[in-house]
Formats: sequence, structure tokens, C-alpha cells
Amino acid sequence: MAYDEGLAQLMRDDLAETPNISEKKMFGGIAFLYCGHMVCGVHKDGAMFRVAPERDAEARAIPGTGPMLFTGRAMKGWLDVADETVVDDDLRGRLMSIALDCATNLPPK
Repeated sequence: MAYDEGLAQLMRDDLAETPNISEKKMFGGIAFLYCGHMVCGVHKDGAMFRVAPERDAEARAIPGTGPMLFTGRAMKGWLDVADETVVDDDLRGRLMSIALDCATNLPPK
């Protein structure tokens, strides 16, 4: 099953004015990276955002977020996000801000 291109386009549009963003096909979907660090992405089962540990509770308080369970175990620093949350401009914007903050505070790869 392919990833949802509509969700990917929403993320692409959100990141269009951000310098140093690239796209990479990964995990059967697409990832958006800032200076080589993943910010967010879309996979066959939905969307994900990367968050810094100190902002994890803030991000998880946003409706429609939960732990990323790719391997059956929660992946630290990653959130699985419901489609309904991604299509909501306000909620997606809040998550994108948290994810960009995480990526922009990491050293370039």
C-alpha cells in the first residue's frame, strides 16, 4: 500500500519556505529532512513527526498523536499522528513547529 500523497503535499507545502529541506523515500513512504535530520514523514499507515524529549509531553497533548510503534516498541522521539490531525491546519502547524524546533537544534549532518 502506498503512502497518502495528499498528506505528503500538506507537509511539503508547510515546509516550502524553510531552507535546507529535502525529501527522501523511506519506510515505504516519504520523509522530510532539515539538514539531513528527519522532521516528519508519511508512511503507508499514516504520518509521523520527530520531537525533542523535552517537548514530548507537549506534542502528545495534541489530539491524534501517539507513540510511533514501527518495531512494536515505542520509538523515543517519534510520534505517530492520525490523518485527521494532519489535515487540521492548526494541529499540524503546532506539530510542525515542535518538529522543526527539534531538527533545527541538531548539528547538520
